[in-house]
Amino acid sequence: PCAARIVAVQVENYRTRTFTLDRHLAARPGQFVMVWLPGVEERPLSLIAGDPVAFTVAQVGPFTAALHQLGPGDRVWVRGPYGNGFELRGERLLCVGGGYGVAPMLFVAREALRMGLQPRAIVGARTSADLLFLDRFAALGCPTLAMTDDGSAGQRGLVTDGIRQALREGPVDEVYACGPRAMLEAILHLCQEMRLPCQLSWENKMRCASGICGTCEEDGWIVCREGPVRRWGIDDE
Repeated sequence: PCAARIVAVQVENYRTRTFTLDRHLAARPGQFVMVWLPGVEERPLSLIAGDPVAFTVAQVGPFTAALHQLGPGDRVWVRGPYGNGFELRGERLLCVGGGYGVAPMLFVAREALRMGLQPRAIVGARTSADLLFLDRFAALGCPTLAMTDDGSAGQRGLVTDGIRQALREGPVDEVYACGPRAMLEAILHLCQEMRLPCQLSWENKMRCASGICGTCEEDGWIVCREGPVRRWGIDDE
């Protein structure tokens, strides 16, 4: 791992912060880095940008609690980027993020706009307090639909409801998504039903990030090396 200094910390909501470092990596949307805090542990974190390196972290355990105690000028150690990221295809992209999975979707939308493509976004969360990055998507000029389980912001419903609405509003060439496993499984089922190609970013426990230790193996698939992004075409099961 290489030492990096935190240059900015932005509070996103009641338990989520975005950290920007003084390092620059040639990373693609969907890739991740391993972040090490000496004396605590090392964890994989999805990137929202590579130039400079930035990642968004919710406080959910000892590692993230320790990270949230840090501020500008403090150091962390980073290695990567790792994994296979998203491959931008077609002109009309639909970026779907649930919970903290919104982070790499912002990276996808930013890169798509840089390439002259037409991204739209769906951001899902349990409540309005849990929503992330609506302001950042707006700043990009990316049309965005918010979905909440309780209807406290945006529309009430699941991101799959949002996908169906987006398809009614205009054609989509490919769906890109990151979020909880149940959400991704529902999106995969819907895309297969609608005969729509999709790329999904799957999460699993990772330790080495290079496919050696086998910790993230699932059904013969090494998530850190062969993923975390997998693509399904319209005829794939």
